[in-house]
Amino acid sequence: MSKEMLEAFRVLEEEKHIDKNDIIDAVTESLKSAYKRRYGQSDSCEVEFNEKTGDFQVYSVREVVEEVFDSRLEISLADALKISSAYELGDKIRFEESVKEFGRVAAQSAKQTIMEKMRRQMREITYNEYKEHEGEIMTGTVERFDQRFIYVNLGSIEAQLSHQDQIPGETFKSHDRIEVYVYKVENNPRGVNVFVSRSHPQFIKRIMEQEIPEVFDGTVEIMSVSREAGDRTKVAVRSHNPNVDAIGTIVGRGGANIKKVVSKFHPVRLDPKSGLAVPVEENIDVIQWEEDPAEFIYNAIAPAEVDYVIFDDENSKHATVVVPDNKLSLAIGRRGQNVRLAAHLTGYRIDIKSATEYETMEAQAEEAYEADDLAEESSSEILESAEGLEEVQEADQIDAEAQEQAEVEEAQDLDEAIESQEIEAEAPVEEAESADQD
Repeated sequence: MSKEMLEAFRVLEEEKHIDKNDIIDAVTESLKSAYKRRYGQSDSCEVEFNEKTGDFQVYSVREVVEEVFDSRLEISLADALKISSAYELGDKIRFEESVKEFGRVAAQSAKQTIMEKMRRQMREITYNEYKEHEGEIMTGTVERFDQRFIYVNLGSIEAQLSHQDQIPGETFKSHDRIEVYVYKVENNPRGVNVFVSRSHPQFIKRIMEQEIPEVFDGTVEIMSVSREAGDRTKVAVRSHNPNVDAIGTIVGRGGANIKKVVSKFHPVRLDPKSGLAVPVEENIDVIQWEEDPAEFIYNAIAPAEVDYVIFDDENSKHATVVVPDNKLSLAIGRRGQNVRLAAHLTGYRIDIKSATEYETMEAQAEEAYEADDLAEESSSEILESAEGLEEVQEADQIDAEAQEQAEVEEAQDLDEAIESQEIEAEAPVEEAESADQD
């Protein structure tokens, strides 16, 4: 039995990548749990594993006491002395328990614990394995379909390819070998989910790295990619070697490189009229990347010509692109595709204006500016008039106050004059009365 145990440990460790110590811990905890279930407590339980024999041994530990209250935890001094005369109060004595009494329950519990650990470990291993491939292209086999996904077998897991991650018009059959771009790997309690795509812009970039040596070794760098899968893609590139033309390298002599790239992801669809399988065309525009945002946007609007690029002072990521009148529809593209791809490629919000439309906008803005100036001048004149009127009113008020003050002073002078005359008139009368008395 012990040899079988050691062999099981070896198999689990080598094939299932379950650490032996984790298995020993699981069995130990299961034996303690079974002991507790049988005896009501596990405080006195100790479990040991013999590395040589592969056996688990269970012991109950009892303390030497004067009077026993719990026979599972304690032993009397008298009984202890029967075992050995060296025992004293407070000593701990270990007694081996029979595993058979609760071994079956422990084995079942240990099995469940080990299986859970194994599932967790395998999930972690799978997650780490595919997390390393996140952002890369992998080759898989189409396994099955449902309403939401095509399931692609990548080796040890089925990846999920949603409808929006497929190139429009492409169809697959079971057992088809296809290349997919791994863009997200999730680890959750229910398992590992790997999400893959064939419509992702980075799918194009990775294929170019595979097919074009100068891209793989870094001589030519792909700076950004914008894509509407199955229809059109824009790729911005630059060269780190002044002697190497970035665009020419990507396209290749006679378009050889770009054809190799296109052949890796161009699907076929069934033409309902002819009943034949026809390729789904997707054009790739290769754009020269420039550090100057205006030049980069100028290049990204190609094949349309650009008169000038104007940036918004309030929004650094907003630009207005002015094109000749006869190039407006080309700059915008079918259903706005060209400007939309250019915006994604450059990272700017782009508004396309024809030269005439922009001139009209400028004229309207100038008129509005002049109207604002006129309104401001009128406001200034009105303000000045109001200030002048206020000054006049203040002057009139001052004059009125001065006149009123003058009138008051004049009245005071008149009162003083009258009082003076009255005094003078009273003086002769007093003198006459005084003469009569004499």
